[in-house]
Amino acid sequence: MVSGERVHGQDEDILLELDDIECRYDDEPVIRGLSFRLRRGQVACLLGPSGCGKTTALRAIAGFEPVRAGEIRLAGEVISRPGYTQPPENRRLGMVFQDYALFPHLNIYENITFGLRDHTRAERRARADELLELVDMRGMGTRYPHELSGGQQQRVSLIRAVAPRPRLVLLDEPFSNLDVDLRERLAREVHDIFRDQGVTAILVTHDQHEAFAVADVIGLLKDGRIEQWDTPYNLYHEPASRFVAEFIGQGVLIPATLRDHNRLQTEVGTLLGNRAYPWPNDTAVDILLRPDDVRLMPESHLRARVANRAFKGAETIYTLRLESGRQVLALAPSHDVYPEGTDVGIRIDAQHLVAFRREEE
Repeated sequence: MVSGERVHGQDEDILLELDDIECRYDDEPVIRGLSFRLRRGQVACLLGPSGCGKTTALRAIAGFEPVRAGEIRLAGEVISRPGYTQPPENRRLGMVFQDYALFPHLNIYENITFGLRDHTRAERRARADELLELVDMRGMGTRYPHELSGGQQQRVSLIRAVAPRPRLVLLDEPFSNLDVDLRERLAREVHDIFRDQGVTAILVTHDQHEAFAVADVIGLLKDGRIEQWDTPYNLYHEPASRFVAEFIGQGVLIPATLRDHNRLQTEVGTLLGNRAYPWPNDTAVDILLRPDDVRLMPESHLRARVANRAFKGAETIYTLRLESGRQVLALAPSHDVYPEGTDVGIRIDAQHLVAFRREEE
């Protein structure tokens, strides 16, 4: 295929395609067989632990990292393949970094409009005012970066990336330098900004709370491959593997035996699944119980002991020790207080009963 050639017959709603790409450092594969598609107007997140390849994937999309196999296509045009990497400045992308990367000698107006050189002065000013209004920073255009808080600087970094109306915005751990409360608040604001502006974007983070707040779709990476590409809801309730089940949300896996196509025998009773499981009767499995699957019910005959409790404001997460010594988590309103050591009744109310065949010892 000729460099920069447009692929015909593509779904025009698809903006970005990664097709079986591979990237290497010092001849060691960091990304292997990575594929996904992103639709126009979608916000995606590449999520995973350190070293899983998510930042390398973002660098490959930006054009900073060559691919050793596969193709990357943007709006149907091949922008990376072995032996060809379209220069980053020709890809019409917006970039947001964790260190803000604002120009200290330029005021906020000048920072925001830096990529709008083909516009008139009036057009640049109008676009900057529109975006400053969007992030509740009206009237701050004449200030300089050092006069702003960290959160304000990151907001300017975000709207500067959006200002030229790029085809795609890439965000590399953009909130990691902020405190937890500000990080969560800004993540929600980013979601609203992108929706208002019709932005297509990819966020890279190791923080699932950020991913859930910002993204329409999430790709969870492990060892350079996507374990599951799905909505936040499905990643939480329908994990495709043990790795996804253990990485996303809080939960524990407890042993069970499959007694019928959807009936599971466990130490907390016989549970009915919401699906037919594909294994023979009497197969040993592990089932996933999230905190919202375990209800505290004083009148229940099934008992557990409070081993720990973590106050979360409106809710408290209880660590409960079962008779076997295994522990499960339960979520309860914070005004329902059960001290450590208390014997409590529980009921399992799992609407999405996920099971994995027991791994060999």
